[in-house]
Amino acid sequence: KLHSDLDKGVGTVKYTLSGDGAGTVFTIDETTGDIHAIRSLDREEKPFYTLRAQAVDVDTKKPLEPESEFIIKVQDINDNEPKFLDGPYVASVPEMSPVGAYVLQVKATDADDPTYGNSARVVYSILQGQPYFSIDPKTGVIRTALPNMDREVKEQYQVLIQAKDMGGQLGGLAGTTTVNITLTDVNDNPPRFPKSIFHLKVPESSHVGSAIGRIRAVDPDFGKNAAIEYSIVPGDGGNLFEITTDENTQEGVIKLKKPLDFETKKAYTFKVEASNLHLDHRFHSVGPFKDTATVKINVLDMDEPPVFSKPVYTMEVYEDTPVGTIIGAVTAQDLDAGSSSVRYFIDWKNDGNSYFTIDATEGTIATNELLDRESTAQYNFSIIASKVSNPLLTSKVNVIINVLDVNEFPPEISVPYETSVCENAKPGQVIQTITAVDKDLSPSGQRFSFRLSPEASNKPNFTVHDYRNNTAGIETRRHGYSRRQQELHLLPVVIEDSSYPVQSSTNTMTIRVCRCDADGTILSCNVEAIFLPVGLSTGALIAILLCIVILLVIVVLYVALRRQKKKDTLMTSKEDIRDNVIHYDDEGGGEEDTQAFDIGALRNPKVIEDNKIRRDIKPDTLRFPRQRPPAEDNTDIRDFINQRLHENDVDPAAPPYDSLATYAYEGNGSVAESLSSIDSLTTEADQDYDYLSDWGPRFKILADMFGEEESYNPDKVT
Repeated sequence: KLHSDLDKGVGTVKYTLSGDGAGTVFTIDETTGDIHAIRSLDREEKPFYTLRAQAVDVDTKKPLEPESEFIIKVQDINDNEPKFLDGPYVASVPEMSPVGAYVLQVKATDADDPTYGNSARVVYSILQGQPYFSIDPKTGVIRTALPNMDREVKEQYQVLIQAKDMGGQLGGLAGTTTVNITLTDVNDNPPRFPKSIFHLKVPESSHVGSAIGRIRAVDPDFGKNAAIEYSIVPGDGGNLFEITTDENTQEGVIKLKKPLDFETKKAYTFKVEASNLHLDHRFHSVGPFKDTATVKINVLDMDEPPVFSKPVYTMEVYEDTPVGTIIGAVTAQDLDAGSSSVRYFIDWKNDGNSYFTIDATEGTIATNELLDRESTAQYNFSIIASKVSNPLLTSKVNVIINVLDVNEFPPEISVPYETSVCENAKPGQVIQTITAVDKDLSPSGQRFSFRLSPEASNKPNFTVHDYRNNTAGIETRRHGYSRRQQELHLLPVVIEDSSYPVQSSTNTMTIRVCRCDADGTILSCNVEAIFLPVGLSTGALIAILLCIVILLVIVVLYVALRRQKKKDTLMTSKEDIRDNVIHYDDEGGGEEDTQAFDIGALRNPKVIEDNKIRRDIKPDTLRFPRQRPPAEDNTDIRDFINQRLHENDVDPAAPPYDSLATYAYEGNGSVAESLSSIDSLTTEADQDYDYLSDWGPRFKILADMFGEEESYNPDKVT
């Protein structure tokens, strides 16, 4: 309520209201100044309002007092329940945890005013989930309420939590949320075999490394806590079997380490231990986290192939051994209970040459061809053994046959077979050291001896000195050798080996006498060099010869090019009956060119040309030039040309075909003027082509063409 001291109660004062919510939330009585709320208020929406009031004179409309400001505060009531903004909750706690183990803390919020009354005071409680869990009423912390909760018994728990305001008193508002709690696994259970004995049946033909059986221990734990490691207790099967863990199924897989043999042992018994990999020290008091079981394996008898007595057979035979000689045998047995006979044969896929044969019943191997160690020193092939009762069951073994050497080849001198000796050599000088080679192979190594042949022992020129280490030296036995007397010396050397039977050969050494300097360096070994000057070396002679050859090649090429050029300047084809234009292979340079052709006669007709021979043809015989009368003064050029044409026509030495000799000189200012036929007064109509018919069948078509033109000429009068 608002009231002014100036208000006498006679209705002269008017009250006005402005500010937050004026006219919408609050209204004022203009006469009495009473303020009323015109709608419901919500503290959580707006906790207070700031308003301004003023007293105004009704008549003058002027304020009687200054405007005053006041605040209307909304008083809270408990109209909001607590709410869990983060719910529902998910939590976990390890199994077997002690009482009071922390699980989770929940929190509820109340929109009411926490400073006024108990409207916002929240208290927590468990509506569902006891007696397993408890909650602190004030903090909302959830803890375990029972000891040793086992995940293997119950894993999931759902707890219903309530939050109530007004301190939990009667009439307070409440809100709820759900907490899903999971017990996580710990390794609190050892593995256990469901039975104490496992029986397995394994065929004796099982391959090494193959799985022959599976056993399983049960562990109720989960994840890595249920990981099991299997092992075989040392004993009966420790050497033949091994066990591994299947990571997906946690089963123990028993594998074979060595082959089984029913005939040797029919049953095996051993123990298998299963233990956890990841142990928890808190549960050691429960007992050992492992278990054992017995595995009994019965070996099943299978029909097996024969077994050879050796994995590989190695035999030896001398080369050139007669065909059919037995060199060894292989043996295979059927070890099954009902023993069967065995048959042998060679695997021909690997031994296509069939150098050997085998007895199918006894297994003896014999030669089938003559063997040559120098051709093939070792043979490697396979022999197959099969059971008579079941030929499909076979086994294979490798046989290696080494061919032993027989001393059949004599030793020979290794290269070189030719050596040289200086003319100024001295007695006892070693000019060559020789060695020997032998195609035979001796296991202990060959020993060779060297000596001169008997027919050469009396010649004092050279001797052979055996060094007793498979080498020998060729030594001189006289002072100096002459190339003029004898250039080549032949020295027969006998070489023997030490094998049985002893083989020997005579090898001829060629010794060439050479000219040497004082130091023994060879200068020349050719006979021709004897007759050459002493100061001219072999290199100089070769250089001189090369120069001579190069000069000869140059001369021959020059002559050939000259001949070819002369041939190209003349056309000598007898088949060509056309007019020939003689090509002089030169080009004129105008009036200043006086070398290409002598045109003085055209420029000056008074020039007298005597003793001129034709240049367009090559005369067969030399003849004297004809005497021609000198040209008269002021003779016309046409008469001069006609005179020359007449001379060529009656010349008996001229070739039988027309030859065009061009004497023309054409150009501006020429004395001879133009020689072109364009300005000729002779027309085509004046020509008579009847002579073409006399030229033979080769000109028949040409004669017919010009004959038709002449016959159809309208201007010609017949």
